[in-house]
Amino acid sequence: MKKEEVTRCQIHEWYPIFKHVSIKTIIHELPESFVQYLLDDGPFVLPQSVYGEDALPRRINYPEEEDDYQVSEGSGDESEQPPEPPCFKDLELKIKDSIQILGGVVFPKLNWSAPKDSAWIATTGTIQCTSFSEITLLLRSSESLVHDLNHAFDSCVDKSSSRPPKFFLALKKWYSSLRPEMEFRCFVRHKLLVAISQREITSFYPTLLEKKDSLQMLIQDFFAENVREGFESNNYTFDVYVTRDGRVKLFDFNPWGAFTLPLMFSWEELENLEKGENTMAFKIVDKQCAVRPGLKTAVPYDYLDTGPGSGWDEVLRKAEEELRRQFQDSEASA
Repeated sequence: MKKEEVTRCQIHEWYPIFKHVSIKTIIHELPESFVQYLLDDGPFVLPQSVYGEDALPRRINYPEEEDDYQVSEGSGDESEQPPEPPCFKDLELKIKDSIQILGGVVFPKLNWSAPKDSAWIATTGTIQCTSFSEITLLLRSSESLVHDLNHAFDSCVDKSSSRPPKFFLALKKWYSSLRPEMEFRCFVRHKLLVAISQREITSFYPTLLEKKDSLQMLIQDFFAENVREGFESNNYTFDVYVTRDGRVKLFDFNPWGAFTLPLMFSWEELENLEKGENTMAFKIVDKQCAVRPGLKTAVPYDYLDTGPGSGWDEVLRKAEEELRRQFQDSEASA
């Protein structure tokens, strides 16, 4: 794999070309100071909001770090105090405007990856975001984004560095009605569509059994009409979503191999597929016992502290206050 093949799969590279067949997205270049904030492995301090948002804790408490912030009485050593929260005023203002343009709820991702592994920390259990603070919390909590930040070109034979020169935050319009069974990963080898896999492989969807043939035709036609001549690489993958009325929307591009998941296939199997359109393979989870394990979604032990002053203690307290306020408002208006 060459560096240019990985570079083409960055969302800010492909989206301007394919925006007419994708979902609405707004992309922002990230300042290096924010990138360094994401890379910082120190105490988890959320940025100071220019709007005074306090729905999220300023600092997530790590139990094993507690002793680091115990200041003896009268020591006066300010270096032992928790760090001041950073502020990214210009970026926050841009993101706030973009969220409003996109309908109030967005799906964030960096150059290649989305923070799906940190959905557990969100109150909704998803990576839908309505504010800069929510986006930052997901980005800082994600382990999968370490790839984008530090290891993007590790599999390239012509690697000159491990990271791209610039990082971007893409905000995609959030659609709550999307059905996970209608998302598919497509594998292109030598500019031919050789395989399609169900994207959500942790569940069995009986409706896919009866729709499989028609779905294959829709995706093949979409590839021939919109993707094959528009994307320059010979070998790559792309993700699509099929709507209820039979339209196909482009979600993403990824390199062939390397960090891209082959899902229902193995890379060895994909490499051995014959080079011909008539040999295209389409795999779905065709029975309940055939479901596959998903991505790592377990909660890190560091986040399990719910004691007084911890991050979760603050989240629960804020949630309780909000429920109490809503109840009082409803009583007053009754």
